[in-house]
This record gives sequence, structure tokens and C-alpha cells, in this order.
Amino acid sequence: MVAAAALVLLLRPLDRSGATDAGGSARPMGRRRFLTTAGLVAAGAAVAGGGAALVRAAGRGAAERSRDAIRLPAPASPAPPLPAGSGAGFVTANRDFYRVDTALTVPRVDVAGWRLRVRGMVGRPLELTFDDLLRRPLIERDVTLNCVSNEVGGPYVGTARWLGVPLADLLREARPAPGADQVVARSVDGMTIGTPLAVVLDGRDAMLCVGMNGEPLPLEHGFPVRMLTPGLYGYAGACKWLTSIELTTFEAYDAYWVARGWAARGPVKTASRIDRPLPFTRLDPAAGPVRVAGVAWAQGRGIAAVEVQVDDGPWQAATLLPAPTDDTWVQWRLDWAATPGSHLLRVRATDKTGALQTPDRATPFPSGATGWHTVTVTVQ
Repeated sequence: MVAAAALVLLLRPLDRSGATDAGGSARPMGRRRFLTTAGLVAAGAAVAGGGAALVRAAGRGAAERSRDAIRLPAPASPAPPLPAGSGAGFVTANRDFYRVDTALTVPRVDVAGWRLRVRGMVGRPLELTFDDLLRRPLIERDVTLNCVSNEVGGPYVGTARWLGVPLADLLREARPAPGADQVVARSVDGMTIGTPLAVVLDGRDAMLCVGMNGEPLPLEHGFPVRMLTPGLYGYAGACKWLTSIELTTFEAYDAYWVARGWAARGPVKTASRIDRPLPFTRLDPAAGPVRVAGVAWAQGRGIAAVEVQVDDGPWQAATLLPAPTDDTWVQWRLDWAATPGSHLLRVRATDKTGALQTPDRATPFPSGATGWHTVTVTVQ
């Protein structure tokens, strides 16, 4: 409203004489009147902006208070301890976990009024409160999540220990109707994520997450509830700020990103990344062997091997560090006897089906980037 008033008042023609029409009709705005009006508009905008800030602060306070009051129950099925030998940084801290949002502001949801509705092509519609979810048997799992928009070697991937309700159990209670093949999750901000129903029911640990790394979901990561589907990119299986689940068909409905041309199914592609050394690093040959290290992932299939190539030399097998499940990334490392000069390092991975990561470069659109990550370094 303030912006509209500003446009109406300030975009009228400026009359440097300040004269008025004797007949009372509108005349161009004089300089003095322009400055006075601009001051009033600015004051009004400040008041309105302050009021909006107070409203946002009130909403933020209610959401944060409700989150602070939550005591997550112990999981009925806890995640096993990380295997001995897992490297530092295997689990990504909540503050460092990547975010890709479409909302201009992070939704603030008070759990007291939150409801999850399961509807659509079901024989038994459901409605659950947050406490209803906490009373159900919870599972805890280490899962790597990545964004389809991640470029080769990009940062939009992370691993967390998630706590949640098995989604397959909930959907079976709702009794999916014959012909239903898509689960459409809807956020409180209107975002929709479409997930193949068969994927949710195939035995993987798809869940409605209420916890992340030992605490309730952070507000920016979907509090109070987000969906997570191992093996799918986030746009196809990880709706944040979840409020409803509708069973339908892919033929009948295109979720948000699919309507914009992205692929409908979203399975994660095998990928690997060099994290050390950083690109364009200058290395001291007198320091001894250079540690080349990074991560590789192929959620649902697992990583069988990682290889590194220096320039056009032979591919060398890297050492894989232990990983708890095939739903997480694998850390790897290789000690390289570096020689003076400029060098190009490449990495590739093989998943546990025996499929080698493709070298063919493709952009993230429409189904995820492909290609081998490369890093240039100088030894001198």
C-alpha cells in the first residue's frame, strides 16, 4: 500500500514554479510539494516497514518458542554409530548445510496450529498433529541430500543424521488407491514436490523428518516437518515446511519444478568431487606427498571405487574411508608424489552396480549435472 501511494504521488509531473490551477484541477507537483510529499511517503514507509518487522518478529518468536519447547523422543530404530575411520566432517553441521529456497523469507510455523493432511487418491484420509508424529515409532538415519542444481564439483550437497516417521507406513495406513503413482508434498508457502509412490514404498528410508543432527529441524531447513527421500534430488523428494501430502498421478499433476521443465523422477546420479587441494593452489614440492581428497556419492547404490588421474597419466585407485550405508557419501583420499609444474587432477567414481561415472559434461537442467570434476594446481 505504501509503495502504491508513493508511485501515485511521486510519479506526477514536477512543476518547478509551484503554481496551482485556479479552477481547482490537478496541476504538476511543485518542487517544495514534491519534497514534502516524499518526506511523508518515507515516514509512512518507515512506519509500515516497522509494523511489518514487528509482525515478522512476532511470528519468528512464536515459531522459535515452539521449537525450543520440543523434546524429541529417542528413535525406535536408531542409526548405528559412524564406523571407525570415518573422516572429520563426514556429517555436515546444520549451520553449514546447503540451502536452496524459493521462498523470499523463511516460513515460521508454530507447531501448536500445524497439521499434516494426507488426502487425494486414498481410501482413508488422515490428519495428524506434530504430537501425533512424535508418538509414532521414529527412525534415525544418516542420509546425504543434494540439489539437482548442483554443478559438477559444486557445494549443494551435505550429510546429516535425520530423525523422522517412516513415510511408507503412513501412506499404507492411508490406503493408496489403484492407479496412484505420485506423492505430491506441499509446503506451507505453496511449494509442491512430486515423488514417485513406488520409490517411497520400495523399502528405502523415506521419512517425514522432525530432527536433524540431534535437534529439532532448524527453521531454515523445514521446521517443523520436512520430507526426505534417499536417492532422489531434493526437488523430487525433500519438501520443506510440509503441510499436506496428496496422492495423485504424474499424468494428472506437474509439481513446481516439473512444470518448469525439470525431469519428473529425479534419481541421483553418481558424482565425485575433489575438496583438497583447492583449485589453483600452489604446492611446495619439498613438503612431501600431496594429500588429494574429497567425497563421492550415489545414494541407494553406494560407491565401490574412486580413481584419480594426474594430467594424462594412469588412473590411480583412491582409498575409501568407511561409510555407514549406501545412502551417504563416501570420503576418499590419495597421496600423490607431486612433481614441479602445472597439473590437472581429475576424479571419477564407480557405483556398486559396476557403472562408471560418465565423463560427458551436462548442465544441471533438466535432470542433474554430469562430468568429471577437475582441479588445476601448481607445484613449485
